[in-house]
Amino acid sequence: MRALPVGDDALLVEVASGEDAQALHAELLRRRAEGSLAVREIVPAARTVLLDGLADPARWAAELTSATVPPAPPRTGEVIELPVRYDGPDLADVAAHWDVSAQEVARIHAATEFRVAFCGFAPGFGYLTGLPRRYDVPRRATPRTAVPAGSVALAGPYTGVYPRSSPGGWQLIGTTRAVLWDHARVPAALLTPGTRVRFVPADRAGAA
Repeated sequence: MRALPVGDDALLVEVASGEDAQALHAELLRRRAEGSLAVREIVPAARTVLLDGLADPARWAAELTSATVPPAPPRTGEVIELPVRYDGPDLADVAAHWDVSAQEVARIHAATEFRVAFCGFAPGFGYLTGLPRRYDVPRRATPRTAVPAGSVALAGPYTGVYPRSSPGGWQLIGTTRAVLWDHARVPAALLTPGTRVRFVPADRAGAA
């Protein structure tokens, strides 16, 4: 673990893996909830956690880099269900990469409980983990100039849903009508770090 100063009152803590980042994020949230950590924001990413608004960053840098961080606790809380049609243009390519049928890709994906590891790229976009490593897929060799909003996609170890139309190189396996980002909603983002997520085939979800 390495802690780097960011400005006058922030730290960027680097860890070895995504699992370590999720564990550190959970531990920092626990400390803030119990009152032992005063910080304005805790922002996880793929292998880092940013602490913004610290009164004494140097002290926390020394403490965190010498601390033993427990594994992330079991998932709790509400499960967000996203209705999905497994009709993406890259579904057959993903099936070939996994060496299964397209129907089996849909079954495996829908049977997995995901967790939002971190957010980024676009407002409302969550990087979801949960699939075993053997189902990692490469990004497309040539990114698309426009990916439709609601596209359910895979890249590396992550699943994500494009909240709006944008360029992208992820493998598209389905579509959802779920609204990932809504300024009129509090919070605006449907998915936030730590959220539990399941994809429900549209026929089972009763979606149109």
